[in-house]
Amino acid sequence: MRSQTEKAEAFRALHARPGAFIIPNPWDAGTAKLLAAMGFEALATTSLGLANTLGSATVSLDAILENCRAIAEATDLPVNADLENGGANDPKAAAKAIARAAEAGAVGGSIEDFSGVPEKPIYDFSLAVERVQAAVEAARALPFPFTLTARAENFLHGRKDLDDTIKRLQAFEAVGADVLYSPGLYDIETIRTVVSLVGKPFNLVMGFADPTLTLPQLAEAGVKRISVGGAMERYALAAFLKCAREMKERGAFTFVREMAPIAEVRAAFG
Repeated sequence: MRSQTEKAEAFRALHARPGAFIIPNPWDAGTAKLLAAMGFEALATTSLGLANTLGSATVSLDAILENCRAIAEATDLPVNADLENGGANDPKAAAKAIARAAEAGAVGGSIEDFSGVPEKPIYDFSLAVERVQAAVEAARALPFPFTLTARAENFLHGRKDLDDTIKRLQAFEAVGADVLYSPGLYDIETIRTVVSLVGKPFNLVMGFADPTLTLPQLAEAGVKRISVGGAMERYALAAFLKCAREMKERGAFTFVREMAPIAEVRAAFG
């Protein structure tokens, strides 16, 4: 197994090389092993996928970190942790999630400006920047090069303000974020505009973008990292519900024809 420092350096190298790379989002150790067996080079956790597996609308930071540890220990790949808002509003308190993610085996992680409060979902600009700066300081205090991703969540929470989103991303970059991320950008022209106005690698999540976009198109637009958030887990849920409805409504079991080959699964779990 590679050391955490080796994983961290490999993760940094993915962001530095030409073109874009895909970082899929497993939700447990089994899906992590399957993705590793297919040849992906890095993995990212998904708090939404985890919440769904737990049957909950939300998930605690402790649960996020436990899931991160399981995924990080499952393979030899670098893991980026979806840390939501760090479990706290205060910058220094939220930044503690960075060291905890590192202790759980992650070599990268994200901090976002979504507050979790429906009445005021996005942190004020100054507080959002202070939170990212505190997270950057926590990341730099680690004994390996932790890749800190800063997320501007406007578009996911009813604030389709592109100017404010760009302003936030630029401010996050200015205080030291390594990767920038704004979930909810949909079309290629908007994506290209945002990427052209920042200087750090940009992560696009395909769970909320135009699904016809491809890796070459996104790379040409300047995107560096492509994730899918909870999309794969939700696709798996869709298959589960399809099977359940066939049994309940038709008393039939034709879905067994499409099961994952047990030999492929066992080889990945090996």
